[in-house]
Amino acid sequence: IYIFYSMFGFQRTGDQAWQLGDQRGRGFMIGATSGRTTLNGEGLQHEDGHSHLLAATHPTCKAYDPAFAYEIAVIMQDGMKRILEDEEEGFYYITVCNENYVMPPMPKGVEAGILEGLYLYRKSSAKKPKHKAVLFGSGSIMNGVLKAQEILAEQYGVAADVWSATSYCQLRREAMDCERWNMLHPGKKARVPKVATLLSKVEGPVIAASDYMSDVPNQISRWVPGGLFVLGTDGFGRSDTRESLRRHFEVDAECITVATLKQLADRGEIDAKVVSKAIKDLGVDPEKPNPATA
Repeated sequence: IYIFYSMFGFQRTGDQAWQLGDQRGRGFMIGATSGRTTLNGEGLQHEDGHSHLLAATHPTCKAYDPAFAYEIAVIMQDGMKRILEDEEEGFYYITVCNENYVMPPMPKGVEAGILEGLYLYRKSSAKKPKHKAVLFGSGSIMNGVLKAQEILAEQYGVAADVWSATSYCQLRREAMDCERWNMLHPGKKARVPKVATLLSKVEGPVIAASDYMSDVPNQISRWVPGGLFVLGTDGFGRSDTRESLRRHFEVDAECITVATLKQLADRGEIDAKVVSKAIKDLGVDPEKPNPATA
């Protein structure tokens, strides 16, 4: 088990990671203090918004961005079995948080979803909702997603179910494996990617919020029925409070709420005036600089 600070495991010891894979090594790389908005006093040099993209380039690396302790436990248990008992080749990259928040108990029957990369964590409590949506959360941004779920239900009549996206990398690889098999077996029943199967019956737009660059969730966008709208932390890191950083990168609960309402408006389900009013009511500055280029 190799524990390192933020993104430095892949950024500063990347050659060793490739050597580990080339030698068919086994083990765990733990990216402590994960994400671009958790190291609030570190600035652009240390704030990690890209290590999951680097990890995705390693063929023998399974990369996970868990939000809860039970997710980490399931992934570690699976890894220990594969590495020690089954003697499988490959290694795990797991990003963990340095932010204090209550860890919930594990829902029943989610173990497979945790390992595959996506599962339904919490359905909306909205009663007689006017509209529906789906929210993806992972890592430290999950709390903002859960808060957005409450705002959408209480203030806008939107039932937004929250899914925990533990691994966009694993979902992408499984989907691409399905596509390869289908290409080489044109006369047989096509295989359907796991992410497409999981979301085949969901209603409303799908919005993903991540503490990593938008390219991380976008790895699965083409297999999401109806498309995927992503909020990510593109741009340089900054030194500020977590709350300010998440507003700067537009991945906090209020921005997730606005993004969801805008997707509903684009579908013609609500009036654009509702989105404009929400931007004002939630204190979002529509004229602030684009964090990706600021």
